[in-house]
Amino acid sequence: MSSETGTSTFVIRWINFLTMLLAVAVIGFGVWMGAHHDNCRKSLTLPVIGLGAVILVVSIIGFLGALKNNSIFLWIYLILLCIILVAILVFTVLAFIVTNNGSGHNVSGLRYKEYQLQDYSTWFLKQLNNSHNWEHLKSCLVKSDDCNNLSKRYRTLKQFKSAKLSPIEAGCCRPPSECGYPAVNASFYDLSFHPISSNKDCRLYKNSKAVKCYNCDSCKAGVAQYMKTEWRVVAIFNCILFVVLSMIYFVGCCARRNAARGNSKV
Repeated sequence: MSSETGTSTFVIRWINFLTMLLAVAVIGFGVWMGAHHDNCRKSLTLPVIGLGAVILVVSIIGFLGALKNNSIFLWIYLILLCIILVAILVFTVLAFIVTNNGSGHNVSGLRYKEYQLQDYSTWFLKQLNNSHNWEHLKSCLVKSDDCNNLSKRYRTLKQFKSAKLSPIEAGCCRPPSECGYPAVNASFYDLSFHPISSNKDCRLYKNSKAVKCYNCDSCKAGVAQYMKTEWRVVAIFNCILFVVLSMIYFVGCCARRNAARGNSKV
């Protein structure tokens, strides 16, 4: 076996051994998530376990191909890896397209921004305006206690007005500023005041812990901004992953070519 052959197969062997361990950890994490009764976490269980299973299968094939110096296994490994690379590329491009629109609006006297649903992409609008999807998301928001904790974090009205709220806190925990409701504290507004805006969110907001502004478009916009930020992080991570996997793919091509040469000499 030439030094070039040994180096490429050695690298592929150890890379796939490490990714097998990673896959087992991912599957274990998915099983752990499924053991919890929180429906918000359970919805991610199958995708996480599925991702771990795909990584495990591809890693095993690559590991065996490099261990046995088997060109057929390495061919299968490269085909699967190529499919994964294409999938990552397509998802990343779509993620950047979907998250291209939407940004917050500055409001005088506030450190945080407010968000409007119509600013976001059609895909976000379709997902968030779907009643089934929103009921699930809303139940997660209510359980998260983000809104209920505001009064604990900001004891005085002055602290609350100078706070830098997250998009979800700004959109779901309070009525839009244009409504003009006077704030009594961080979680209670004087709704006896006649709203100065025709925005339907002004009528939907209630001080109740289970209602707040969870049915408001401003809340959906806050969730859209949160999702946009998360998707951008995932898209950037995918770019890095694409580069790393492309390098592994190149080494795998060298290992397969060298394995084919070795087998032809036998």
